[in-house]
Amino acid sequence: MRSLATASALLLAMAAGLAPGLACADTKATAAEATAMVKKGVAAIKAGGKDHDKMYSEVTAKDAKWVDRDLYLVVYSMDGTVKAHGANAKLVGNNLMDMLDIDGKPYVKERIDLAKSKGSFWQDYKFTNPTSKKIEPKSMYCEKVDELVACAGIYK
Repeated sequence: MRSLATASALLLAMAAGLAPGLACADTKATAAEATAMVKKGVAAIKAGGKDHDKMYSEVTAKDAKWVDRDLYLVVYSMDGTVKAHGANAKLVGNNLMDMLDIDGKPYVKERIDLAKSKGSFWQDYKFTNPTSKKIEPKSMYCEKVDELVACAGIYK
């Protein structure tokens, strides 16, 4: 009888632990959350002065303050080189200026051009969602700060 009660309690505890994770997997980030993450990234870039390596490492290591569900920060230099990427560390250090989305849109070039002309903006393109692993329409909010562009986006 005692082991049945223990097993029951353990099962309930496991279910309670799983429920929040399952709820998060089903919820997508919002435009307000993307904007807030970029503003937090811009503040961290400004606070770091010329030394951004720690922040870049945190973003790329998927630190919880830079990655939330399908929302993550990306930082580019103005030549299109990825400085930090919260979903794909393999992109860091690569110049993506000529990268095309599935529809042939040069989204990084467009992003850098928009950063130069507008400073802050929303941009639409298609990209792989890290939670679904599928290519999905995405809107990316970006802000230029110094000679960098910080971005975070939402999947539609």
